[in-house]
Amino acid sequence: MAITRLSDLLTALQHDNHPMRLVAAFANDAHTIEACYEAVKNNLVKVCLVGDEPSIREVCQSHQIPIESFEIIHEPNDQAAAMKAVDLINEGKADILMKGLVSTEKYMRAILHKERGLMAPKSILSHVAVIDNPNYHKLLIVGDVAVIPAPELPEKIAIANYLIDTAHALGIEKPRLAIIGAAETVSLRIPSSMDAAILSKMADRGQLKKAFVDGPLALDLAIDAESARIKKIESPVAGNADCLLFPNLETGNVFYKTNTKLMDVSVAAIVAGAKAPCILSSRGDTAQTKLYSIALAAMIAKNH
Repeated sequence: MAITRLSDLLTALQHDNHPMRLVAAFANDAHTIEACYEAVKNNLVKVCLVGDEPSIREVCQSHQIPIESFEIIHEPNDQAAAMKAVDLINEGKADILMKGLVSTEKYMRAILHKERGLMAPKSILSHVAVIDNPNYHKLLIVGDVAVIPAPELPEKIAIANYLIDTAHALGIEKPRLAIIGAAETVSLRIPSSMDAAILSKMADRGQLKKAFVDGPLALDLAIDAESARIKKIESPVAGNADCLLFPNLETGNVFYKTNTKLMDVSVAAIVAGAKAPCILSSRGDTAQTKLYSIALAAMIAKNH
């Protein structure tokens, strides 16, 4: 089924007879354990918690969470717990990685470890977010808003493919990807506009994954059909984009936080580019965001 709203992810996964397996790194905190329990209750995933077992049991008891909902692997050291979680992915015993109480630095260190990590040679990590904004007629898949500060063309190619992969996992057969810029014209004084033109032509030549790709497109042209009509822009993407690729992190991050802080939106996010989807949740994330992020990771893992 095509996923048109994030809530559809839960419906699509709830009746799966073979749920994906999630491993949470240093999962000692209530935020992680509660999110994992909600995912288990909804049959989104099976969950293994790697962390300090007495602390995990204490959290479960205090929040009335059945301890038997999870497999637990005792590892009281945060960095060792992150490495053990990564090992389970590499051993084929888990399909999704989730950050628990371990710091982002140590979590990423485990993912990027040269011998035991999750990175293939020359692979690029990138943040992919799916925004469910009631003011837009469908989901928006956006990147990069959190990981790559100033992506150059090779990184933009990777980001484009991650956005397209995510769209495919959501049931969009040929997604519409807009390469965002300040205007729809190519300018020698704006390097990102030249990158956008190259990406568009690469898509025309079949050098990107299956998608309609156009750019540069200003944001209004990408998501507002009336703006595209007024400016006489004829494009399979303009006014109807599924995916937005931003020229740099500042642009993407401002768009993302404008949506999450000023609008009634739902969000899911993962880090793509590793051997398995990685959930980089924060304490500031709502329980709904964490649940949707787990569901998104499960859907991507099923289509990996």
